[in-house]
Amino acid sequence: MKKHYFFLAVLASLTAVAQTGFFQLTSYRGAFAPAPTSMWTDGWANWDPQNTVYGTATQTISANITSNTTWTASQVYLISGPIYVTNNAVLTIEPGTVIRGNKAVAGSALIVTKGAQMIANGTSSSPIVFTSSEAAGSRALGDWGGIILLGKATTNLTGGIGNIEGLPVSTNTEYGGGTTPDDNDNSGSLNYIRIEFGGYAYNIDKEINGLTMGSVGQGTTIDFIQVSFTNDDAYEWFGGTVKCKHLVSYRNIDDDFDCDFGFRGNIQYGLIVRDPAIADQSSGSTSEGFECDNDGQGSTNSPKTAAIFSNITAIGPLRGDVGAIIDPKFQRALRLRRNSEMKIHNSIFMDFKKGLHIDGTACEGNATNGLLLFKNNILAGYTARNGFVQSATFNTKAWFASNANDSLLSSAGLLTTPYNYTAPDYRPAVNSIAELGASFPAIPFAGNISFVGLGENSLNSLTVYPNPASTVLHVDMKRTDIASLHITNALGERMAVVTEGLSVDVAQWSNGIYFVTAVFTNGDSFTQRFSIAK
Repeated sequence: MKKHYFFLAVLASLTAVAQTGFFQLTSYRGAFAPAPTSMWTDGWANWDPQNTVYGTATQTISANITSNTTWTASQVYLISGPIYVTNNAVLTIEPGTVIRGNKAVAGSALIVTKGAQMIANGTSSSPIVFTSSEAAGSRALGDWGGIILLGKATTNLTGGIGNIEGLPVSTNTEYGGGTTPDDNDNSGSLNYIRIEFGGYAYNIDKEINGLTMGSVGQGTTIDFIQVSFTNDDAYEWFGGTVKCKHLVSYRNIDDDFDCDFGFRGNIQYGLIVRDPAIADQSSGSTSEGFECDNDGQGSTNSPKTAAIFSNITAIGPLRGDVGAIIDPKFQRALRLRRNSEMKIHNSIFMDFKKGLHIDGTACEGNATNGLLLFKNNILAGYTARNGFVQSATFNTKAWFASNANDSLLSSAGLLTTPYNYTAPDYRPAVNSIAELGASFPAIPFAGNISFVGLGENSLNSLTVYPNPASTVLHVDMKRTDIASLHITNALGERMAVVTEGLSVDVAQWSNGIYFVTAVFTNGDSFTQRFSIAK
């Protein structure tokens, strides 16, 4: 049959960049694209902070910051004591700056109070480093505190206000906007930052996290952060709406991602790496990959903890050996409990003692009713009886299987080189099931997908033929390094993923608006709108 081509309207022009949401479409599951795309940790992450030599402190910070202040890369700063950024001040930190927490002074930490901001924009070649004051080879978990950001976004605590545990109760430790919260609140911009050897214990079982976010709003930028060897959680969100990308949790002691008190932000691209010898010994606590509560009582307080996570790679303490001897405090890859409504997609959880735990009847009901989501994920490398924590009232394994998830007893061949601490490669192995299988369904991704156009250097034409039957979509690219095509409908539901050829059968698709995204081997992408009218 002769082909009848017609060209379709574009969003703006072929040189336009269209940004309509937070999440980026991927075909792969986990945090990293397959080779030859580089890992996004390259160049700035540090896999051996214990033996890294940092400069001697040249300036001591022992008083609160009450006016706009800049820390420069020409100095090495020593934080001595709890340092609060107050009075709506802005602390600016230049790329390449090193800040050391003074182990000799109790509770050394940096706390950015409500209304104040930290602008700390490192680069991939010049990250900003927060680390211990101790010499290389002598550093330990809990040498200093960490970074605490406090904002005015919503929390589900009564009255809309909370205080960071362990710190003195005052306006300087307060988070939440009370009766007039601001979910767009801006606590600053953090890019390319390493936080090492934090987690100082202010009281028994009350340590600071690597990066604590109390009601931080979505006006804040959090991107390319690594938390390593912290004596508590790597990241904890107490309420708030902040959106984060490219988070690394490396060999920390307690939970990697901890969500509480109505956190409703978005997170894409996260890496978890556990050490079998490092687990939380606190009373009443265990070490989990995810630990997510609506609040400590599992109440119905709103807004619910309902954060959206996508593209997480979590390497548990078993590290490829289900018979390995690990600290008994290690438990689950995910403990979703206390009435939370988490949404977790397109991720890999491997080598944990136990896999997925939907904990408690409230969370079981949320899962049954589609309020708690776990879709298109991979669980791998666990003993046969421990992949799912079952209960008498909820069949976790059956629910898991009904949501397009994959379960593998062995993690072998899933990732390239995941067990080398100092020279890892966390990308999908060749022919791994992680190379494909991602999906961004209408719930919760509708209206929350980021489309980036690369302009005239990408596209020759986009056609649907024949006309008017409209049964084939064909994309003609100027570039030859295309890896895959992803087509979604206007609701964000995946229609097709194409890895061979540039044509798709659309004969059974309904009339309407669709988006096709071309993903290239170097990680670039190009998205174009088209319509089908039969």
